[in-house]
Amino acid sequence: MNHRFLMIMAACMTLSVSLFAQGERKDKTAVTYEEIYDEPYSVNKLFVGLMPLYGELFATNVNAGFGAEAVYYHKDKMDFRVHFRKTYSQQFFDFARDLSTKQSSVDNRAEVYNYYEFGATYHIKDFEESSKTKMFLYKKSYKGDKWAARVPLSADVPCKVRKIYGIRLGGIIWDSSTDLARALSAQKLNNNVLVTAEGKPLPLQEYNTAGKQVNVHPFTNISSKGLYLGGSMSWIKNVAVNFDKFEEGVDDLMFTAYADILFAPSLTLDDIVYTDKYDASTPQYIGTPIAGSTATYSADPLKTKKIGFRLGIDGHFNRQFGWSYGAEVGYRPSLQSRTFYALLKISFPVFGTNLDYKVESFGK
Repeated sequence: MNHRFLMIMAACMTLSVSLFAQGERKDKTAVTYEEIYDEPYSVNKLFVGLMPLYGELFATNVNAGFGAEAVYYHKDKMDFRVHFRKTYSQQFFDFARDLSTKQSSVDNRAEVYNYYEFGATYHIKDFEESSKTKMFLYKKSYKGDKWAARVPLSADVPCKVRKIYGIRLGGIIWDSSTDLARALSAQKLNNNVLVTAEGKPLPLQEYNTAGKQVNVHPFTNISSKGLYLGGSMSWIKNVAVNFDKFEEGVDDLMFTAYADILFAPSLTLDDIVYTDKYDASTPQYIGTPIAGSTATYSADPLKTKKIGFRLGIDGHFNRQFGWSYGAEVGYRPSLQSRTFYALLKISFPVFGTNLDYKVESFGK
């Protein structure tokens, strides 16, 4: 019985080895290549990108839209970045502004979401190291369904990588509308803490057109002017090789990871302007403002957070025509309990240039 068991186990092992051998890819052979260039310091100086889409999950105001971004590298010492973002429209893309037009009980005009950022990174250490990159092996015959259904082979290629340790400093300006009722609720407050100069509180309820009492739903605008200070690390590869029997391989990614402290010394909320539109003696909705009933209510009781932080990544490619991506997560200075945000942005196209237009000239 033991001999039979051993024979069966041996047969199973032989079958497994045979099947494994049959599963080996016939095209999995060593490849040779010739280096075309490997120069991480020879990259474009200026990149300008159009941002057709970004999305931001911001507790103060969920928004999405478009923008633009530019990056300039000054020698090996510094790089500068500027960008702006703006929502496409009110509906679907500017949540607080859209909600304000539909539910607001106050007279405040809802502000469009705008965001501007500009800053510089000083290269504390800019150096080169030996590394390697993984390149996928591709042939023109792999086009279409054949490439989609294929698990691509890859090869590790030695290369140089440029690393930059930097310190970042810059400014951030943004403004937006926001749902004040949610902010009050998050801080365990209500409308009564918003008072006029005479001490009159904002009402908790009002009459609607149907003559029913509903909650007074306040909205306001918030604006911020602040700074960021932090550090970053960048990896730059700029290598191309010519594979034997395969298409050329290129790795020209310029990738940056950063962490910043955010500080907004100027963080302001617009006061609330509210007009009674009902006759308290009836009581019923009368459809028009009551004379002398418009009043301004201070937003000062709302608590704000002037310090925050963020973690982020940015990636683009050393090409004349390409694309880029970026993501951030953190707590942006804003209303207390309404500071968390997560951002994803895509730029296409991104134009790159080394700003060198000089050519040699010779006399005849």
